[in-house]
Amino acid sequence: MGQQTHRRDDLLVSSNFIRAIRESGYVSLSTALAELIDNSLQAAATKVAITIVRTKVGEDPEIRVEDNGEGMSRSEIETCLRFGGSSRFDERQSFGRFGLGLPAASLSQARQIEVTSWQNGRAANQVCLDVDAVATGVPADLRARRQPGSSTVGSGCRVVWRNCDRIEYRRLAWLERALRRDLGRLYRRFLSSGELVLTINGKRVDQVDPMLLTAKFEGHSARLAFEPLRYELVASSGETAFVTVRFALLPVHHWHHLDNVTKRRMGIVGGAGVSVLRAGREIASGWHLMGAKRKENYDDWWRCEIEFDPVLDEHFGITINKQGIRPSPDLQEALGAELESIARLLNLRVRQAFEEVKFQAATEASCRIAEAADVDLPVIRSAGKGSGALSYRIGSEQLPIETMFTSALKRRTLDVTLNVDHPAFAALYRPLQTLGDEPGRELRTALELFLLSFARTTALLVRDGHNCEDLLRVWSKTYGRMLQKS
Repeated sequence: MGQQTHRRDDLLVSSNFIRAIRESGYVSLSTALAELIDNSLQAAATKVAITIVRTKVGEDPEIRVEDNGEGMSRSEIETCLRFGGSSRFDERQSFGRFGLGLPAASLSQARQIEVTSWQNGRAANQVCLDVDAVATGVPADLRARRQPGSSTVGSGCRVVWRNCDRIEYRRLAWLERALRRDLGRLYRRFLSSGELVLTINGKRVDQVDPMLLTAKFEGHSARLAFEPLRYELVASSGETAFVTVRFALLPVHHWHHLDNVTKRRMGIVGGAGVSVLRAGREIASGWHLMGAKRKENYDDWWRCEIEFDPVLDEHFGITINKQGIRPSPDLQEALGAELESIARLLNLRVRQAFEEVKFQAATEASCRIAEAADVDLPVIRSAGKGSGALSYRIGSEQLPIETMFTSALKRRTLDVTLNVDHPAFAALYRPLQTLGDEPGRELRTALELFLLSFARTTALLVRDGHNCEDLLRVWSKTYGRMLQKS
């Protein structure tokens, strides 16, 4: 290996630095490509096309990223592969800050980098960087070379990575699948709003929402647990900006039965935790700002999304390659206690939802008996819905304290919901746990048939014009008071 000469006052030894920078900490190809997409968005691009090709079996692939952004002037392209060469150094309006993204991300994945840019349909300019040449002592030549034979329309930029020797996938189909998943998540806001059209080998990348608010499955999606929370913080510049936090709850009752493969494919398993967005782009995901709350299996069923403006970078301790956060003490103090409290509350809600699921499963025998008997009972007619036998369902949830249960007849199903906070719930169901299997099942069936028969009777009277709401309310209140005195 050749020996590069350098002056005593040189800050860097290029031949060593260029090899060291290849270990700059990009955890995957997706996070490295994200730096290029960030640059495209900052250049007002609306289309970014990623092309991955392998000319020969066993060779390292070549990756091209082309956009329709504003492009770069000759002077700008001559600095784009220099570390810190950004014309927007330390700006806080968008994605980049230090001018390290393009060269560091490119070198982390490839041994040869070629950047071509054009503006207003004029001939393109191009710069190239060869890791192996610089490592052997050949000085980097980053002078722009015009491409007179190139035919360009409008403005744009193309980055080509050759000899991509850090790719973790050997099969391109697997690599494409991973990139669609990762980039669809990182840029979900831009993809869903239509601000960005991102393609990989000609196929459009769809948004991937870790909150599962838009992922409809079997007719159901996650829902926001609360209205978004906003926290105002003072930046190091003296400006004030807001941190917005959203929490989502997954539909346990409708998705609990899914097999593990489906849960993992949907992102229920393995997708939990906190997603952190900077300027609308995800920069971190994991278990952040949850205080002393440790992650449990129940926490797979709720999500958190934290979004902030780049002026608050110091509070979030943004890493240079935008792959993580290091929350400041001020940020921990402002958000930590409340977010931990909410995390524990949502964990409890999920636990209760699974208890309700188990409770409902245990009521199936009683409901089947009630359905078999329904054909011999007085008919309850439904407007426009026929007059066949009823179906029955028993569930449980938190209701106003004085309500023992509620019932509703919808689409020929009589739905009875027991109040877990009413004294009757514990008084009637807790003793069943101390009995043997057979006596416990018999007593539970008798109890639930009593409740179903009462609910059916009131439904029949209501359809005949009687008002039974006062009866149920007063009976629930009276029974509750008696139990409290027992």
